[in-house]
Amino acid sequence: MKTANLAIVFTDIKGFTERTSRQTLEENQRLLQVHHALLAPLFKAFGGRIIKSIGDAFLVTFESPTQAVLSGIAIQDRLWHHNRSVPEPEQLHVRVAINVGEVRLESNDIFGEPVNIAARVEGIAEAGEVYFTEAVYLAMNKAEVPSKEVGAFELKGIPGKIRVFHVPRAPYRVEAPTAATIAEAPGSESMPPFGNLALSRVPESSLGPAMDLSMLGQRAAAGVAVLGQRAASGASVLGQRAAAGASVLGQQATALGQQARSVGGSLFSRLRGGLPPELGARVPGRKALVGLGLAAVVAGVAVVAFGGGATMRAIDAVEDAPEAERGPLVREAKRLIQEEKDAGRRHYLEGLLEEAQGDTGDAIDAYKSAVRAGSDDAEDRLIDLLEHPKCSVRSSAAYAVAALRLKGAVGALEDLEDDGGPDDGGGGGFLGLGRCDSKKAAQHALKTFND
Repeated sequence: MKTANLAIVFTDIKGFTERTSRQTLEENQRLLQVHHALLAPLFKAFGGRIIKSIGDAFLVTFESPTQAVLSGIAIQDRLWHHNRSVPEPEQLHVRVAINVGEVRLESNDIFGEPVNIAARVEGIAEAGEVYFTEAVYLAMNKAEVPSKEVGAFELKGIPGKIRVFHVPRAPYRVEAPTAATIAEAPGSESMPPFGNLALSRVPESSLGPAMDLSMLGQRAAAGVAVLGQRAASGASVLGQRAAAGASVLGQQATALGQQARSVGGSLFSRLRGGLPPELGARVPGRKALVGLGLAAVVAGVAVVAFGGGATMRAIDAVEDAPEAERGPLVREAKRLIQEEKDAGRRHYLEGLLEEAQGDTGDAIDAYKSAVRAGSDDAEDRLIDLLEHPKCSVRSSAAYAVAALRLKGAVGALEDLEDDGGPDDGGGGGFLGLGRCDSKKAAQHALKTFND
């Protein structure tokens, strides 16, 4: 067995799952091309080796912890420059998490606790930031990399608390190489977040052909024009849709069955989210329940018995309230959620709150972070959403479970690939004008498990 002491870097795009629900497969592919073109050259410029890229996520190793952190700083500054040159819907905001330790090397992949810790830290990292563990802090050259402690966190499956640091925003004032004292100043829009501290070390020729990125931007602009043409032709299409309305009624009847299954899954997820962790762990998984009727009965009895907790009651209040009256209720629910110390459970509850507000895209993104932080409940909920009545939600869930490599989702993905949904082929692409195909999304997701 071959081992090596390496710095491990995980990155992913904030909000990527939500984007997949409103973009076509071609638009998602173009987004990932831009993402790869921006990040990959920087990994290589600082001596990184890309182990794999799964959807919007990179796993990269470095021999030097200092170079690993510098690559993360360079990435955030380069994305700042990129985001200033494109419309907001095309901007990229990325999380960076780094750990260091001895890992096993097998078949061009890496394994071991240091990898798991890096993945867990990514689950608590914020977009636009570079987070790293105490192991990285102790091993890196502090004269080159400013740092500030974020706090100590309990990460699922990891004994003890892990101290986590981040790179504070520029400008910096380093008084002692061994204890970098940071003079933080409010960020300026005219200045990249880390002052090009690392990006300035990279030769422009190493950043890849700028023409490729500009052409991608031109294609994106052309896409907007195409959307206008599609919108212009929409009026004539409405007449055709009205004529086809009778046949759609049959499809809608079929969808009711799927809605019932999805509601059952949501109710079961709410049950587990409302119980104390030590009790929630004893509730059987969704596959252990024989039928939806039994799940609903068990959920109903348990919710009455345990009351769902203050946080779950706050989330339910948001869902039950008229949209115009939700503001104060949402703020109260968020306050209660932030009191949750376990990162996985906190992200999971954030997902439930987003669903309560009707924003399934952001909910999936929160569940994705929760799974990375160790939440089994979030994993179950993502799998449940593969049976959602809306094509856009099913497709987003498919991309999410693929990015997370959730083996437990394979069966549901195979069912989705075979059956799809009654609204496949309808709206749900970019700005609601594209065509949504959850069968194709499931097929793409299953392919990632075999790659």
